[in-house]
Amino acid sequence: MDLATWIPFFIATVAISLSPGPGAIAAMGAGLNHGFARGQRIAFGLGLGVCTQLAVVGVGLGALLATSATAFSLVKWLGVAYLVWLGIQQWRAPAQPLVARDDSSPLATTAQLVLRGWMVNAVNPKGTVFLLAVLPQFVETAQPLLPQYLVIGATFGVVEFAVMTGYAALASRVLGLFRTPRQMRGMNRVFGSLFMLAGAALALFKRA
Repeated sequence: MDLATWIPFFIATVAISLSPGPGAIAAMGAGLNHGFARGQRIAFGLGLGVCTQLAVVGVGLGALLATSATAFSLVKWLGVAYLVWLGIQQWRAPAQPLVARDDSSPLATTAQLVLRGWMVNAVNPKGTVFLLAVLPQFVETAQPLLPQYLVIGATFGVVEFAVMTGYAALASRVLGLFRTPRQMRGMNRVFGSLFMLAGAALALFKRA
């Protein structure tokens, strides 16, 4: 995967990882209830979860990529529409404070925390739909597929881990600063703008 292909994928990956959702709630819950260090264990599990989704989606990717240029364009614009739709939904989301539910034991082991994070992302349909809509456009069928999948998987896993680690750190230190409706509205609009930016980047992307 060359740099011109990787950059739009990276932008889309950052946008989906930053989106407040089950993964973010899990990471912030761990940060609030267990502290930053243990919150990182949840983040590691979340990263493994997206890699699991990638492996499942990738199994049937070759046949999709072997279709016509028309089919490629259709998938591409469906991906753009999906990202823009996510941005609009996030922009219009109710200004409600993020409150993590305490559903984990303070004595949870490392394995339990990692497994909890993995489950949150591995069964999250939002991530699966994202991969099905967007991933095919960043894989070049004329090149060996395995190295491309490894780059994509490493990118997605590392980005997810980094973002969720950030959420855990935020929760353990300054989550109390984001509790008013005005602050949450601003936060939602930042995330919504990131999704629409990712959609714009994807619209400009052309497969070589």
